[in-house]
Amino acid sequence: MATPQTTVRDIALEQPASIRVFEKFGIDYCCGGRKPLAEACKEHMIELNTVLKAIEEAAGTGEHPCNWTAEPLETFCSHIVATHHAYIRAELPRLKMLAQKVVSRHGNTCLELGQIQQLIQLLGPDLLQHLDKEEMVLFPYITNLERNLASCGPRPLGCFGAVRNPIRMMIAEHDAAGKTMAEIRWLSRGFSTPEWACPTYRGFYHALAEFEKDLHQHVHLENNILFPRAIELDESSA
Repeated sequence: MATPQTTVRDIALEQPASIRVFEKFGIDYCCGGRKPLAEACKEHMIELNTVLKAIEEAAGTGEHPCNWTAEPLETFCSHIVATHHAYIRAELPRLKMLAQKVVSRHGNTCLELGQIQQLIQLLGPDLLQHLDKEEMVLFPYITNLERNLASCGPRPLGCFGAVRNPIRMMIAEHDAAGKTMAEIRWLSRGFSTPEWACPTYRGFYHALAEFEKDLHQHVHLENNILFPRAIELDESSA
């Protein structure tokens, strides 16, 4: 049950339906989710009881998101790649295209658009490299570790020692991506377009908001569920 003292991260883990609530109110439940709910609400100047009521209502909607704390790690990794990695790979070129169109039309009068475009250009290569490292190195190691231990086979060979070492790097890269998106959110005034904005301008900001939302969900699954499970499995087999 969610209480003012429960951390946002723990609420998201115990009640996955609450994630929609946190997204609605702009409360970070992934990288910055280790704060008590009361503290997070105070920082965002949101009435605590309003959020608690919304969480309670979300729990009663009948939605039952997949319990990733119990699914096999191989299934979990495949879901992340097919859902969130695929989304990033598809959306980054689209965001760059929309940014170019909007900057070419409105960049002289809305200087923040050029800054946002630059941040997207910096974020893209870093994120794609991050996905490659997970797909080609970390996730195969995690799935092989689980499979081999289940069959009483040998531990898979890794070039990084304990699995917490590459995970530490992945979390640092998540933090960096989150900071970049937070800067984009600030520059765009919460992805809020001027009243006179054209459809492309509005579509660009909507796409940015959706990209941030997916990134939050993605990082939550890895930082708060997948990585702790992988570390526990790795250390229990040492």
